[in-house]
Amino acid sequence: MSRPFIKMNGLGNDFVVVEAKSEPFAPTAAQARAIADRADGVGCDQLIALETSPRADVFMRIWNADGGEVSACGNATRCVGWLILEATGRESALIDTAAGLLTVTRAGDTAVTVDMGEPGLSWREIPLARALSTRETPLRILSATPRLPGCVSMGNPHVVFFVSNAETVRADKIGPKVERHPLFPERVNVGFAQIKGPDRIRLRVWERGAGLTRACGTGACAALVAAHRRGLAGLAATIEMDGGELFVEWRGADNHVLMTGPTAVEFTGRLPKWESVAELESAE
Repeated sequence: MSRPFIKMNGLGNDFVVVEAKSEPFAPTAAQARAIADRADGVGCDQLIALETSPRADVFMRIWNADGGEVSACGNATRCVGWLILEATGRESALIDTAAGLLTVTRAGDTAVTVDMGEPGLSWREIPLARALSTRETPLRILSATPRLPGCVSMGNPHVVFFVSNAETVRADKIGPKVERHPLFPERVNVGFAQIKGPDRIRLRVWERGAGLTRACGTGACAALVAAHRRGLAGLAATIEMDGGELFVEWRGADNHVLMTGPTAVEFTGRLPKWESVAELESAE
């Protein structure tokens, strides 16, 4: 399984990106966990494979650090988009994902805009375990927070809690409990959003299968959508996260959510070649 990779990040949300067009790349959950392991592996929030797509520049396959495969990752889409734009010299590209087709456009030397498409707002799209409001979901986890959270799908499920101070919320304690709450049959990404103004939101995210992350692109999109639905923010805002800022716009003309932010290449290398899955599992 020795393969070249590129290590990239979007605001500190980091990825191991593997080219899989010329040769298939199908890691097991144990192998994905081993690659993502920050002590003994390369270390990342998500592992990304770039495969051939009949309808786009690439198909982007995504594994979380826990080895589970997921459908969407906004920051990874920006990073992959930048790679395609640099390789082709074009100003835009099309990326195929399990959540659908995503268009990326150049927004600067290292910045990329991703059209994340329409947010999913029905309880089935999130999904929730039963029919409930997604604008104000009756889930009381934070007793000190007077507002009910909102739920949004950005190709993956999000619940957004509105908090008075994102810095003091114990996201590392509350996040894992909410992630596996029975209301969310596919688990959920958990956002803690502090509304600083109609055009500025401070956000921390406990990411499903990855833990507390420095940035979450789909989480930033979900936060804006959830806040706007409640009259707490406008249709565009700067989202402040631990790793930096993203600009998110919910476009009225076509209902699409656009996310703009930087990308960075950290280093390149080769994945180690393991003899067996059993060796990986015994090392965990």
